[in-house]
Amino acid sequence: MSIIDTFKSSLSDYIVKDEKYGISFKKIIAERKVFLSTKKLEYSGKIKVDEQKKEVVFSDMLKESGSGLSMGSDSNMSSGFGFTATTYSSGMKGRSGTIEEQSKLFGKKYTYSFNYGEVRAIVEDICKKEGYKFSYSIF
Repeated sequence: MSIIDTFKSSLSDYIVKDEKYGISFKKIIAERKVFLSTKKLEYSGKIKVDEQKKEVVFSDMLKESGSGLSMGSDSNMSSGFGFTATTYSSGMKGRSGTIEEQSKLFGKKYTYSFNYGEVRAIVEDICKKEGYKFSYSIF
């Protein structure tokens, strides 16, 4: 099994796509749909593999987006029609820690928790086992 196949099997909870440089992956961490409004929080990343140099370059990003009509109760969107998109990207050492949110909207409770460093740690571990050099970069 190649290192790319190992990455794919380790990222089975993600949407994984083959790229010419290696693979890309993404997963929607949280999604909220209320009336005509939608908000999404998506974690995505890229794994670039150089087989000749036995190097792996990892990059990840957190993206928040929203669209639709708001009822004025959402602090990021005004009443009426609007669109909001915010992107968070990691520094040279990558993101660490967790993101957690609990909110109440129209009497319904929304909760999610996500550990930023988990995927990076999995990729790093596979690199060590396979004898590849691991580095983090922003693509």
